[in-house]
Amino acid sequence: MTHPFYAIHSHGLIRVAAATPRASVGDTGANAEATIALAREADAKGVDLVVFPELNLTSYAIDDLHLQTAQQRATLAAIATVVEASATLRPVLLVGAALVRNGRLYNCALAFARGRVLGVVPKTFLPNYREFYEKRWFASGAGMTGLTIDLNGEDVPFGTDLIFAARDLPGFVFHAEICEDYWAPTPPSTAGALAGALICCNLSASNIVIGKARDRAMLAAAQSARAVCAYVYSAAGPGESTTEVAWDGQGLIHELGEQIAESERFATEPELVVADVDCERIMQERLRTGTFNDAAIFAGNPETRFRRIAFDHAPVLADSGLERAIRRFPFVPNDPARRDDDCYEAFNIQVEALSKRLVSAHAETIVIGVSGGLDSTHALIVAAKAMDRLGRLRTNILGFTMPGFATGEGTKANAWALMRALGITAEEIDIRPAATRMLEDIGHPFSEGEPVYDITFENVQAGLRTDYLFRLANQRRGIVLGTGDLSEMALGWCTYGVGDQMSHYAVNSGVPKTLIQFLIRWCIRTDQYDAATDAILSTILAQEISPELVPAGADGALQSTESMIGPYALNDFFAHYVIRHGLAPSKIAFLAWHAWRDANVGAWPEDLPADARVAYDLPTIRYWLEKFLYRFFTTSQFKRSAMPNGPKVSAGGALSPRGDWRAPSDGIATAWIEELRSSVP
Repeated sequence: MTHPFYAIHSHGLIRVAAATPRASVGDTGANAEATIALAREADAKGVDLVVFPELNLTSYAIDDLHLQTAQQRATLAAIATVVEASATLRPVLLVGAALVRNGRLYNCALAFARGRVLGVVPKTFLPNYREFYEKRWFASGAGMTGLTIDLNGEDVPFGTDLIFAARDLPGFVFHAEICEDYWAPTPPSTAGALAGALICCNLSASNIVIGKARDRAMLAAAQSARAVCAYVYSAAGPGESTTEVAWDGQGLIHELGEQIAESERFATEPELVVADVDCERIMQERLRTGTFNDAAIFAGNPETRFRRIAFDHAPVLADSGLERAIRRFPFVPNDPARRDDDCYEAFNIQVEALSKRLVSAHAETIVIGVSGGLDSTHALIVAAKAMDRLGRLRTNILGFTMPGFATGEGTKANAWALMRALGITAEEIDIRPAATRMLEDIGHPFSEGEPVYDITFENVQAGLRTDYLFRLANQRRGIVLGTGDLSEMALGWCTYGVGDQMSHYAVNSGVPKTLIQFLIRWCIRTDQYDAATDAILSTILAQEISPELVPAGADGALQSTESMIGPYALNDFFAHYVIRHGLAPSKIAFLAWHAWRDANVGAWPEDLPADARVAYDLPTIRYWLEKFLYRFFTTSQFKRSAMPNGPKVSAGGALSPRGDWRAPSDGIATAWIEELRSSVP
């Protein structure tokens, strides 16, 4: 596929690799050959940047041989060999070598691009403790700025003040540091990131001892989170001298604190671990994090001191696949342990938030409408747990099922079964007589027997339910507990003001629909309630999502929410990347297509039912994304601008106008829809 939409470079993604060549004990010729072999493999895989281990051309563990003239000259020859080979290769190569400058030997990272040496970065922090004695051989690069080095007759930028940037590929901006540098309290990559580098790289010869791999991963994760960047780490592997130490060849790629790729450690063959890092996402995160800019100011604006070394990368806008896992459910981890941790936190955030609101409001009761659907079910079980935690009786929860013109017997039965199982006070109020009277009073055709099921018909029912709940709360010294979720708020799928958009406390407003389903499953799996409650929760999970405001058609089919507003799985995917990351619609479509186009590829959350493991093609994704954009940016913000209090639950964001999301109620979606239409085939 040749349309630019299918190319990672159209979407701010840069393909990086951590390389683990077979090392030698000082054989620079062999090291050069091993480097070139992996560089060619990276070229074939469409990689943009390859990070090799520390001193991979010279060799690391050769001790005093570093100080031998023959070794130093051999290193220069190896550099020339690799530079020449790079002329016909796409990737920029970051290689390690020891270089002499002005009577000192430096442990360096060298950047090669298309037969050119872009620059040389010396190591700042030299370990000289435990098994390390680098100060015996090397000089620190601290303070070495604005300098050059003669490299095989060419004057090349030299110093710790270098970042490298492609002229023709926005976002491809990287910085290099070496091993101990990121173990220091003040890693050089922090200044590099503050100066504008989006990808920070570490050439390392870190030897392996028990537990050290975890420490490296922790540091890479922490630095990528703290410096708001991608972090590519490559440690020396097999072939280095094992006279006193051993090597595992760990390769890591992190982005904003999350590991997105890792090599096989102790591999017997050379290895190249590849991933696409999202530089647009990193840039958007920096725009959202004022502390990042403050840090740059407090550090004296490093960009004024760094030299930006420009190069031409000549990106090819063609389909090269996608080398990163995209979660189909951004709010739900695929890993069972992480999923359960997230569910534990989300559930308890809601319970704690509601408990505090009950105490601060001096409320004796909770009034809640129970429909038998997902949202009211989840709000009710949160309320039950809050009462338990406060040491109050569950009978102080007043649950009302309020059947209307389209309420199904199944959902009403589920509502009653759930209320009984939880032991709350349960009542039923039939809203049909009051709804009929209101429709008569306003002259609606339904009151004359006509089958007119318009928005007025629907909202009369939704509004009456909320009206009853508020008056019941007045009467019984309680608060109305909202049941609407984040997904519905994003789509504006709620009745404004006198409907389900309003409550005294919106406990679900920070929880998307897809997460609610997993939270209920988590409650079942972890025995939060008794067997009778678990049984009815399982039944509710299995039913069709429906507002039940319009009577079933002649075929008996119930009103389907997802047939009208789109699959919640897609809508939650769209919402995450719009609210949390602010990505362009074409980028969101690209990610969604890779995540959803083949149900048999990629991971699924473990307890997702088999019939929910579906695929969506690009036309379907584009269709529903346009609908989402229109609803989100044009038609629904006025509802969010007036939404009641409710706890933020996910780092993916919330929609409260007092929190994460602030937007004009009279905005339009034109810019987003035009970008989608013009950029997606």
